[in-house]
Amino acid sequence: MIFAIISCFILSIFILCFGVHLKNIAFKYLAVFPFSLFLFFASFISSKVVDDGFLIKQEWIPSLGVSLDFQLDGLSLLFTLLITGIGTFIFLYASSYLKGHEFINRFYTYLTMFMGSMLGLVLSDNLLTLFIFWELTSITSFFLIGFDNNNEEARKSALLSLGITGLGGFFLLTGIIGLGVVAETYSIHELIAQKKLILNNPLYIYIVILIFIGAFTKSAQFPFHFWLPSAMKAPTPVSAYLHSATMVKAGIYLIARLSPSLGGTDIWNITLIVVGGFTMLYAAFHSIFKTDLKGILAYSTIASLGMMVFLLGLNNPYSIQAVSTFILVHALYKAALFMTTGAIDHSIHTRDITKLYGLKKILPFVGIAGVLAALSNAGIPLSFGFIGKDLIYESTLHSFENYAFLLTGIAVVTNILLLYSGFLAGIKPFTGNYKNQYKKFQAPDFWLYAPALILGILGIVFGVFPHLAQTLLIQPTANVIAGSPIAMNLKIFHGWNIVIALSAATIISGIILYLLLKPTHKKESFVHKFEAVSPQSISKKGIDYIKLFAYHYTKTLHNGYLRIYLLVIIAFMTLIVGFRLLTLVPLQINTDDLSEFRLYELVVFFAVVIATITAVVTHSRLTAIASLGIIGFCISLIFVFYGAPDLAMTQFTIDTLTVVLFVLVLFKLPGYIRKSKRVIQIRDAIVSGAFGTLIALITLQALVSPASKDISMFYARNAYILAKGKNVVNVILVDFRGFDTLVETIVLSIAAIGVYGLLKFKFTPK
Repeated sequence: MIFAIISCFILSIFILCFGVHLKNIAFKYLAVFPFSLFLFFASFISSKVVDDGFLIKQEWIPSLGVSLDFQLDGLSLLFTLLITGIGTFIFLYASSYLKGHEFINRFYTYLTMFMGSMLGLVLSDNLLTLFIFWELTSITSFFLIGFDNNNEEARKSALLSLGITGLGGFFLLTGIIGLGVVAETYSIHELIAQKKLILNNPLYIYIVILIFIGAFTKSAQFPFHFWLPSAMKAPTPVSAYLHSATMVKAGIYLIARLSPSLGGTDIWNITLIVVGGFTMLYAAFHSIFKTDLKGILAYSTIASLGMMVFLLGLNNPYSIQAVSTFILVHALYKAALFMTTGAIDHSIHTRDITKLYGLKKILPFVGIAGVLAALSNAGIPLSFGFIGKDLIYESTLHSFENYAFLLTGIAVVTNILLLYSGFLAGIKPFTGNYKNQYKKFQAPDFWLYAPALILGILGIVFGVFPHLAQTLLIQPTANVIAGSPIAMNLKIFHGWNIVIALSAATIISGIILYLLLKPTHKKESFVHKFEAVSPQSISKKGIDYIKLFAYHYTKTLHNGYLRIYLLVIIAFMTLIVGFRLLTLVPLQINTDDLSEFRLYELVVFFAVVIATITAVVTHSRLTAIASLGIIGFCISLIFVFYGAPDLAMTQFTIDTLTVVLFVLVLFKLPGYIRKSKRVIQIRDAIVSGAFGTLIALITLQALVSPASKDISMFYARNAYILAKGKNVVNVILVDFRGFDTLVETIVLSIAAIGVYGLLKFKFTPK
C-alpha cells in the first residue's frame, strides 16, 4: 500500500520533468498506471484480509505520535477502487479533452499527485498522517482548479477553494490534536477501544465541532458550500474527478471513518442531520434554476453530499446501508454526467442548457451515456440509483419516530429536485429537433464518450444485479461504518410497501416537474436577486472587513519604522508585566538590606542622572552619544564598587566600541532636525517613564524575593573540576554555554559587517 501511494508521487515527478517530450498519444497510456493500482486493490475484494482489516505499521516521528500506518478495510477499499477506477477513466478522458494543450504534462502531474494524496488520505490509520494527505489534496486540487492560469476567474476559484478547505484544515488539525490528547493515541483503529473515554471527556463536544468544520468545508456543506460551484472553472476532467469520487467525498469519508469511535451521541447525530438535511434541500432547490450544465451538476453534487451527511446522522442500519450504497451510486452517475457535459462543451462550445437540444443526432453515444446516468440519478427501476433511493427512504422511515415523516418528506422533495436537475443535464440536451444550428460542431473522439458510457452501463448492471455490488463492496463498507457486521439484502424489488410508493411518487413528480418547468435565464436571474444574503456574499463582505482591519493594523503597527516597533514592544511588555506585577505580587521594600550611600556612589549616581537628561533634551547627536557613553562608564564603575570587575571590563569595552561606532555612523548623517510633534514626544515620555518605573519595581522586588543559589553553586563547584577554569564567568561562556556564545559571536560578526557596510556608504545630501 505504501508503494502504491509513493509511486503516484514518483510518476508525477517523472511526468513533470519528461512530460514535455511525450507526444499527445502517449498520455493515453498513462492510464495504465491507475488501472494497475485498481487491479491491485481489486485483488483484495472478498478477501479475509479486508474483513479483518489489513494494517501496515511504520514509525515516522514516534516522539510526536506520528507514524506511517496504513489500513485497508471495507471502507478504504471502496474509496481506493473509486479513486483508481474512475481515475483510470479520467486519465483516458483528459487525453482527448486536453489534446494538444500546451501544458498537458503539467495537468497530468497535478492529477497524479492528487490521486496519490487521496489514496494516502483514505488508507491512513494515523490521524496526523491522514491530515498531511488531507492538506495535500487541498493543495493539489488548488493547482487543478486553477489549471487555466490565464483565466482570472479560474485563479480566483482556486484561491477560494484553497482558502475554504485550508481554513477547515486548521480546525480539523485542532480537533485531531484534541482527540489524540484525550484518547492518548492517534491510531484510528485504536480509537474505537477508547470510545467510552472519549465520549465522557468534557472536550468531546469541542472535538466533534472542530472535526465537523473540517469535514463540512471539504465536502461543501452549508454554509461552506459556495467554493464548489466556483470550482467549476476547472477543466471538466477535474470537475468529473474531484466532485464525483475524490475531493468532495473526503469529508464524507472522515465522518464515516470516525463514526464508530465518535458517533452515536445526540450532538453527533443531530448536527449531521440538520446540516446535511438543510444542505441537500438548499442545493437541490438551487440546481433547478441553473442554466449552465456544470452549474446544475455542481449544485446537485452539493445536494448529494448533503444527503450522505444526512444519512450518516440518522445512524441506523438502513441509513448505513444507504450511505454505503449511495457513495458508489453517486460516483458512477455523477462522473458520467460530468463527462457528457464535457463532451458537449468540447463539441458544441457551449454549456447553456437553453441553447442545447437535438444533440442525439450528432452525439448519439454521448446521449446514451447521459441518459443512462440520468436514469440512475433519478432512481428509475433497474438502475443502481433505484436501489439507493429505496434505502434512503427505508432509513428515514426507521429513524426518529416523532420526526420520521418530516425527514422522509425532506428526502422525497430533495430527490424530486435532483431527478429534475439530472434530466436537465443528462436528457434535455439530446431531446428536440436538430436544425443544424451548431455551426462550430466538432465530433468527439472515442475517449470523450466511452468512459461515460461504461460508467452509465455499470449503473444499470449494479441495478440489475445489486447482490453483486453488495457482496463485493457495499457490505464490507457498511460493516466498517457501523463498527460491527450488519445484515444486508439488496434486491430489485422488496414487495409492495410504502417505500415503493414513495419511489413512484418521486419519479412521477420529478417527471411532471421536468415537463412543466423549463429552464430560463429569467428564472436564474430571479434567484440571483437573493445573492446579497447568500453565504458567499456574506463571506466576501467579511473578508473585505478583514482586509480593511489588516490595512489599518499594518499601517499603524507595521509601518516600517523601527521606533514604532520598539514602542509597541515596550508598551505591550510594560502593560502585561506591570498588570501581573501589580495584581499578584505584594510590593515591598526591605530598607534593612539597603546599605548607606557613600559619597563616590552619589557622585556616580548624579552623573548618570545628568547624562540621561542631557541625552534626552540635547539637539546634538554627538552630545547624545557622548552622554550615553558616560552612562555606560558610570555603570561600569558601579560594577566595580560591588565586586564585579569582569562585568565592568565587559561593559567598558562594549560602551567604548559603541560610542566610536555611533560617532562614525552619525558623522555621515545630515544635520539634526526635530520632526516629532509635541504629542509624540509626550507619548514617548509616558512610555519611557512607565517602562523605567516597571524595571525599578522589578529590581526592588528582586532584592526582597528569596533566591535559589543551586545553579550558582553548581557552576562554582564544577567550573574547575569539569572545565579546568578558575574564572567561573569565562567557563560558563566558553564551556557550559559555549553554543550560546558561538551564536552571539556570529550575530556580532553579522552586525560588524553591517556597520562596515554603513561606513563605506557615502551619504550625499539632496
